[in-house]
Amino acid sequence: MRLAILTIALLAATPAAAQAPVGSMNSLDLQKARADALKTKGFRRAYTIEFDLSQLPEYKPSAPMKGVIRQWGSNYLADSPLQGYFEEAFRKYHPGVTFENNLASTFIGMAGLYTGQADLAPMGRRPSWEELQAYQRMMGGLPAEVMMATGSFDVSGWSFALVPFVHKDNPLKSLTIEQLDGIFGAERQGGWKLNSWDASVARGRDKNIRTWGQLGLTGEWADKPIRVLGYTTNFHFPRDFADKVFGGGYKWNEQMEEYSNKVRESDGDYGKLWNAGDQMMEDLGNDKYAITYTAMLYADKPNVKTVPLAQTAAGPFVMPTIQSVQARTYPLTREVYFYANRKAGEKMDPLIAEYLRFVVSREGQALIMKDGKYLPLTAEAARAQLVEIEKTGSASAGEGG
Repeated sequence: MRLAILTIALLAATPAAAQAPVGSMNSLDLQKARADALKTKGFRRAYTIEFDLSQLPEYKPSAPMKGVIRQWGSNYLADSPLQGYFEEAFRKYHPGVTFENNLASTFIGMAGLYTGQADLAPMGRRPSWEELQAYQRMMGGLPAEVMMATGSFDVSGWSFALVPFVHKDNPLKSLTIEQLDGIFGAERQGGWKLNSWDASVARGRDKNIRTWGQLGLTGEWADKPIRVLGYTTNFHFPRDFADKVFGGGYKWNEQMEEYSNKVRESDGDYGKLWNAGDQMMEDLGNDKYAITYTAMLYADKPNVKTVPLAQTAAGPFVMPTIQSVQARTYPLTREVYFYANRKAGEKMDPLIAEYLRFVVSREGQALIMKDGKYLPLTAEAARAQLVEIEKTGSASAGEGG
């Protein structure tokens, strides 16, 4: 009995930090939890809204094509019906075409292209600087980039729009991209435009925003430090945020608190996977001086809100909605891409170009809408991709292939 009492006393005295963590951070546990979570949502149609696609270019097939399209890249095409939709519809026009897919992850897309194992790399984001450097070292230029679709409005994993959130008691009425830069970023000497350094996006420390008073808030808010919560910078969300907000710079607020995914002991909304966004929003709801950015997926968390966002102080200020994201008027809308090899002085492989013309056409974008997670391109964006598909490659390390 005395031993049992002593054991209980020792356990009670053990510091919280020494006890078992709330969620596992083991990478293999996280990988399994992520795969399980995808099973719960990959074949679920998140959106049933019917967008008007009548102004998108109609697909007009060339002579029947034959051959194999080898794809390495994003698992989100294989973890949903979308890749099957694309293949079935394209083969109705070109029955002599087959597909060989290694759709394990966006992380393998560039490697598939520059090692000659793939013809096409679907990716849920733009390539990182390291991926582009590897490609350029091997291929002497940059790959062709074609936007496949607009990212989702709020579906976890499907390149959702990035949305700033503050506490519901915060009197802030709106934000601009420059203000987000001041809050989340730091002084910098430039940024990366693809894999070329761009000094024109440099800014000084005077543009840092570290208190709520610097955003015009008064009274008790004027001198309160802004507590910045963000994704760990190894995730791809910060890369997209930095491209759109910091001009490709990558210097973050020195006080930013980083969050990563964890594995719960019991099931939540997505099985045992405990998303970093979920964690950040819980902490935001408990601290009225905090700010973060994540998905509208978490907008119903207690004590949080978002505000309209604009590129500049001149506006327009736009709230994140499925309509504003699909129309690409919301400033932090994201994209998903196809990448393909295209040598300097040459055009893209005819079979790959034919398939990409189908994907960005009215018929291809209708399949995006049928799947119901990514959002279909606007007519303007679709026509811009057709121009990109027809370009001749160059050895440029900056814009374009």
